[in-house]
Amino acid sequence: MNRIKDVNLSKVHVKDRFWSEKQRLIVDVVIPFQEQILNDEIEGVEKSHAFANFRIAAGLEEGEFYGMVFQDSDVAKWLEGAAYSLTVKPDMALEERVDAIIEVIEKAQQPDGYLNTYFTVKEPEHRWQNLQECHELYCAGHMMEAAAAYYEVTGKDRLLKVMERMADNISEQFGPGKRAGIPGHQEVEIGLMRLFHATGKEKYRELAQYFIDERGRNPDFFKEEKEKRGWEHFGIEPQDTKYNQSYAPVREQKTAEGHSVRAVYMYTAMADIAGVTGEKKLLEACETLWDNITQKRMYLTGGIGSTGDGEAFTIDYDLPNDMAYAETCASIGLAFFAKKMLNISPSNKYADIMERVLFNGILSGMQMDGKKFFYVNPLEVNPGVSGVLHGYKHVRLQRTGWYACACCPPNLVRLVMSLGEYAWSESEDTVYSHLYVGGSAELDKVKIDVESSFPWEGKVEYIIHPRQQDTIFTFAVRIPSYVKEKIIRLNGNDISNCIEKKVEEKDGYLYFSGEWRDGEHLSIEFPMPVRKIYCNTAVRENENCVALMRGPVVYCFEGKDNPWPLQELRIPEKTVFAVKTCKEGLLKGMVLLEGEGTLMKSDGSLYSEEKPVGMSIMLKAIPYFAWGNRGVNQMRVWMAEE
Repeated sequence: MNRIKDVNLSKVHVKDRFWSEKQRLIVDVVIPFQEQILNDEIEGVEKSHAFANFRIAAGLEEGEFYGMVFQDSDVAKWLEGAAYSLTVKPDMALEERVDAIIEVIEKAQQPDGYLNTYFTVKEPEHRWQNLQECHELYCAGHMMEAAAAYYEVTGKDRLLKVMERMADNISEQFGPGKRAGIPGHQEVEIGLMRLFHATGKEKYRELAQYFIDERGRNPDFFKEEKEKRGWEHFGIEPQDTKYNQSYAPVREQKTAEGHSVRAVYMYTAMADIAGVTGEKKLLEACETLWDNITQKRMYLTGGIGSTGDGEAFTIDYDLPNDMAYAETCASIGLAFFAKKMLNISPSNKYADIMERVLFNGILSGMQMDGKKFFYVNPLEVNPGVSGVLHGYKHVRLQRTGWYACACCPPNLVRLVMSLGEYAWSESEDTVYSHLYVGGSAELDKVKIDVESSFPWEGKVEYIIHPRQQDTIFTFAVRIPSYVKEKIIRLNGNDISNCIEKKVEEKDGYLYFSGEWRDGEHLSIEFPMPVRKIYCNTAVRENENCVALMRGPVVYCFEGKDNPWPLQELRIPEKTVFAVKTCKEGLLKGMVLLEGEGTLMKSDGSLYSEEKPVGMSIMLKAIPYFAWGNRGVNQMRVWMAEE
């Protein structure tokens, strides 16, 4: 099978007008800031103690475990992000600090390979007894991902060997002919697949597949586990089998259910396994679940998980804007899932969503100064309601420095710093460009340089440098589904007249096949009009409303730019929004939208027979990812249309 594979991140160099600034911020500010938080060196934010937990478990200092039962995972995600950052900006001092942390982690590992600071320090007698609540497998999975990332970037295998020993410990506990077991929070499946891809050892893929195959085989597993152990941690009731997707075997699941992060992490592993094994039934389940999420249970921003009750999916078309949960980690997981589906079947149905969550539901999770973060990403906020009233208390008007459950901030870091892996894939004979990210990619057959003006302009150019002269391969470039008109030139000539390459379009990708010479170039240009987006009428909250997009960017309206109650504003159907680049201030360089609107004013009565009177005003919209950076005010994505 001509399998599509990820490109090693060290072979991709991002030099992009948009994304390089985000990566620079993370390298220079966010990673050091989060390192200080994990080491309890920042005053005025939620205490972490995550590094100290490892030092205590290693016997290097005295103290007690502090934090959530899954506190180790914050360290793992930070390590993974730090590893990726070394491909963007080599930093020997950072690498030495990472090596020192890995040395502590190695010392915290128990003689049998077990690694988890909570159970080593606090409850050693309860190891592997509470899979439903206690996240041992979840923490292991994240550390496996960090180990594989650091090995792939630096070639250093110390942490990799630590996590291979942990994987072997897990294998000794669970599997065919051993104890039945599944994680309460899926992640170890992704981690084991990362170990498989890094080492080539089939035993890790087999263990990942065991956990996937076992889930839902016995829907009463967690109930029976609770009865057997006789103690609990969070008090999560095992009867809610949809919460952790254990209600049915994964191949029989048709709708995205339960905790949204758990779900998309599991779907990511399912897609990865299906891509490796070629199993049709597992792939069909992934396709069914993907369609259910993106067609019936996803916000315009790529946010998923519409309720704070369990951070979960609810039912089809239940997408409240001002009560949305849309956890940053869930959007990140959706990007993971999209990339694995792309590696099986390249299609813009996957790449477009991956692009959308990157520019919207993920990027909104970080303040523009890199020091505050959103856990929840609503599509509407209202001072006095959001964060205050019952049902809205999870919705924040401004980002927070850190969280007791700090899964999102380091998760965002590792995703943005590994952007190059999402931009490219390759098979034996085909190179795939999924995202318009400037820079270069050093692939097996070819080096490709990219000049991109995205997302503010629809211009991208690829310059081809084959490893050997006149190399034969196929270059596949995604054309987003929102692009209706385009000019594509190969070596300056319109491709409609191309005779030197075979050109065909399939599933939103243009395939150029033939011999390639050094210096050949492919350019793509397309207009980026402001698009009015309407919602399925089954979504009751968005009836008679409109939202704005330009390219992949979702726009929103803030009170800062529109000094009226946003619920009193209307967008006339005839309004055409003008595009203006911000010249100064916090939003400098971003494309903003301006257009005519209507302010509706009532007579002041609670109820009246008099229709509100409208007056003409000018409206301004900003990119959704930038909201909440200029103080407390209202925000809306969906606006009433007249």
